[in-house]
Amino acid sequence: MVLLDNTITSVALPDMERRLHTTLTGLQWIVDAYVLAVAMLLLAGGVCADRFGRKRVFLGGLTVFTLSSLLCSVSTTVGWLLAARILQGIGAAALSPASLALLGSGYPDPRERVRAIGLWAGFSGIGLAAGPLAGGLLVDAFDWRAIFLINLPIGLVLLVVGLRVLGESRNPAAPPLDLPGQALSVLGVGALTFGLIEAGDRGWTSPLILGSFAASALLVALFVVVEARTATPMLPLGLFRKRLFSVSNTAMTVVGFGLMGSGFFFSQFFVSVQGASVLRAGLETLPCSLAMVVCSPYAARIAARFGFRAVVTVGLLLAGLGLLAMAGVQEDTGYGNVWWRLAVTGVGFGLTMSPLTGAAISSVRPQEGGLASGISSTTRQIGAVFGVAVLGAVVRTRQEHGASFGDGLDSAFLLAGVVTLVGAVFTGLWLVRARPAAPAATEPAAAPPAATRR
Repeated sequence: MVLLDNTITSVALPDMERRLHTTLTGLQWIVDAYVLAVAMLLLAGGVCADRFGRKRVFLGGLTVFTLSSLLCSVSTTVGWLLAARILQGIGAAALSPASLALLGSGYPDPRERVRAIGLWAGFSGIGLAAGPLAGGLLVDAFDWRAIFLINLPIGLVLLVVGLRVLGESRNPAAPPLDLPGQALSVLGVGALTFGLIEAGDRGWTSPLILGSFAASALLVALFVVVEARTATPMLPLGLFRKRLFSVSNTAMTVVGFGLMGSGFFFSQFFVSVQGASVLRAGLETLPCSLAMVVCSPYAARIAARFGFRAVVTVGLLLAGLGLLAMAGVQEDTGYGNVWWRLAVTGVGFGLTMSPLTGAAISSVRPQEGGLASGISSTTRQIGAVFGVAVLGAVVRTRQEHGASFGDGLDSAFLLAGVVTLVGAVFTGLWLVRARPAAPAATEPAAAPPAATRR
């Protein structure tokens, strides 16, 4: 349900733009409000699950997510929708890590736990692949509000069943919440996101935008100082002294930037540039998500044989080339010459995320594995926030200089491809040749992130 909400929303953006009478800036906020809340609260969600009870946090997150989905569906203004999307993100940040923590505590036998996590990953993949098709069908039959209503029956059934069958568990040794670090991280990344998104409308040199960038730099600097001095930081900075950990998380940020930043525009391209219906646009974006779903289960196994560096570098190379190829698609380009570009992009990103998460986990002590997985998911989400913000700014800037929306999208895909290719060079040079300790499934590509500390 959480992953479905990512992909299904992208398909509905053209209909939201028309019915809510909003602009590209409004659409960016509709996506980033959710992703930003998830990114900034994931680690806290994992700590809360361990400290206050995994069942309690899971059901609490599920309740918030379901109710906020209802609020999204009845929104009449962009402001109302943004507030509801932030609440959705808060619910998802509690729901996702608690779900994986429940599996860890519910299956103490390692082999059974691997099978359970494999099923968890498989259902996540279903959510990823079903989003474009489900979104196209719902928007075509009703309107964008229907994509949020689909969460209501799922959420209500899960609440009833969860109350009856889930057992409570917690970690008595879980660390306390790092509230100062949490507040500084939210404000710092939020200020930077505000500047990047709003600069297109307000001007890059306006006092408000320059002030937001300055505030972000100051807040992030304060965050680093606080984390270095806190006994139980939400983000232990010492982990980044390990080359494998720091390089893998940097690469994961690039993945989030390229994947979510470009994915934000896929449906808009087919609808606004090529004149497709929302349903057809949803179908036409499927090659990317399906390729990721097919490739991601094998990525960890391939990394176990050839090492992290080879698989991740090849994956980023393919994804970057696929995005560069998308930059060459025009209004009259037939779909027969488009689908393979999306598929190459999906294959590339599908090869990267599981190995990068595995690399982050392999670089730390076993008891820090949940934290490493959570940080890896967080860096991907932060990259996604910046991808939507920066590429949207590129499109608006090109339009301000007289370019069409289609030409602006070409520039956005070009930049996303270049950044991804730079990431490929970076991992090729700096990611060590380590292999995972075992080719077990730890986290699916683009799956709901795990952020539990164990």
